[in-house]
Amino acid sequence: MPVSPSWRATFALAEEADPATIEAITKLLRERIRDRIDLSGSHSDESFIHAIEDTVFRYSGERYITAKERRDIVKAIFNSFRGLDVLQPLIDDPSITEVMINAHDEIFIELDGRIERFEGKFETAEKLEDVIQTIVAKVNRVVNESTPIVDARLPDGSRVNVVLPPVALKGPAMTIRKFPASPLMMENLVARGAIDETAAAFLAKLVRAKYNLFIGGGTGSGKTTFLNALCAYVPPDERIVTIEDSAELQIRGVPNWVRLETRNANTEGKGAISIRDLIRASLRMRPNRVIVGEVRGAEAFDMLQAMNTGHDGSLSTGHANSVSDMLSRLETMVLSGAALPVEVVRKQIDSALDVMIHLSRFRDRSRRVTEITELAGIENGEIRLNPLYAFVERGEDEAGKVIGGLEPTGNRLNGDHKLRLAGMEL
Repeated sequence: MPVSPSWRATFALAEEADPATIEAITKLLRERIRDRIDLSGSHSDESFIHAIEDTVFRYSGERYITAKERRDIVKAIFNSFRGLDVLQPLIDDPSITEVMINAHDEIFIELDGRIERFEGKFETAEKLEDVIQTIVAKVNRVVNESTPIVDARLPDGSRVNVVLPPVALKGPAMTIRKFPASPLMMENLVARGAIDETAAAFLAKLVRAKYNLFIGGGTGSGKTTFLNALCAYVPPDERIVTIEDSAELQIRGVPNWVRLETRNANTEGKGAISIRDLIRASLRMRPNRVIVGEVRGAEAFDMLQAMNTGHDGSLSTGHANSVSDMLSRLETMVLSGAALPVEVVRKQIDSALDVMIHLSRFRDRSRRVTEITELAGIENGEIRLNPLYAFVERGEDEAGKVIGGLEPTGNRLNGDHKLRLAGMEL
C-alpha cells in the first residue's frame, strides 16, 4: 500500500489547522465514500485509493483544505476501510516497538524505549472492536463476551493481545508487540551490547552441538528475539518443529521447518488445541529439534519429556527473574501437569536441560544477557548450578547508560560430551 508515512507526519497537520475541523471533514468524506462505493465489491488497493482521492479532491466546503491536508485525509480514510484505522501509521513506523490501546480514545506507544501518549484515537469503541475483529478473524481466532481474551498476530508477525468487556472495564483493550521485518541476528545483538562476541560464539557452538538450552527473563527482556537469533545456528540439513501460542519466530536458513500454533476453543467451548497437544503431536513428525516458543504451565512436563527422548538441541523460553528462579518455576509447572515427587522432577529437569540463559531489561531500557549457567547434576537433592558467564555492572555514563558486560566466571563447562561428539572444542 503506497500510503504509510510515520505517525508524526500524519498528525503534523494539527499544528496547521484546527484538528477538530479536519476530523469532521474526514468523517464527512468517509461517509460519502461509504455511500458511493460498493464496499462489498472487489476493489484493489490502488483503485480504492483513486476512488477516495476523487472524492477528497472534489471536496469544497467553507474551509479551504491544503494539498497536504487532502493527502492526509486520503490516508486516514483508506486506513479506516482497509488498514487498522488510526493504528496503521503506528504499525508502519519501524521506530515504534509497542502499541497499547487502553480504550478507543486512550492510546500509548513505546518509542525508543520510552512510553508516550499518542494524539490519535478511534471514533468510537465500536470502531475499535471492528478493527479487533478484523485482526482476530485473519488468524482464525474468536473473541467475544463469552471468550473475551485472545492472542493473535498481524501479517508481519507482530504479537497481539486483546481483552474485551466485561473484563476490560474501559472498553476494548489491545496490546501490539511489534517485531522487525527482518529478525535480529546474533551479530546485531552483539553490536547493541546485548551480549559480547565471546559468549555469543560459545552459545553458537552449543546450538550446533545440540545442547538443550532454555532462555529465561522478564516481560520485554527480549527472550523471543534471542531465541530467534540462536535458531540461526541450527544446521540447514536438520528438521525442526516450532510450537507457539502465536507464531512469531522467523527462522532463516532451515528449509525443513514445520510451524505449529495453538488454537482456542470455538463458541461451543470445543476444538481447543494446546501447547501440550502440539508437543505430543510433534514427536511423531520426525523432528531433529523441537522449539517451544514459551512454556507457562503443564506443557513444561511434555517439553522436558521431548528433550529426554532423543530430541537434543531443543530450545524454549519462560518468564523468570533469574536462572534459579526459572528452575523453581519449571518445577512448579511440571508439578501442575504430573503428580511426581519433587526429587524426580528435579532429575528430569537436570537430565533434559544443559544450559540456561537469562536476559534482563535494565533501567536504561537496554536488554542484555546477564547469566549463562550450566546445570551440573543433583547435589543434596538440589540441582547444582555451574555459572559460566555473569553480567558485571560498573556504573553509568553521563547519559545514564549502564556500563558493564557479560564476563566469564572462570568455571569450565563440565558436560562437554556433546561438543566432543560434534567434533568441536571450546
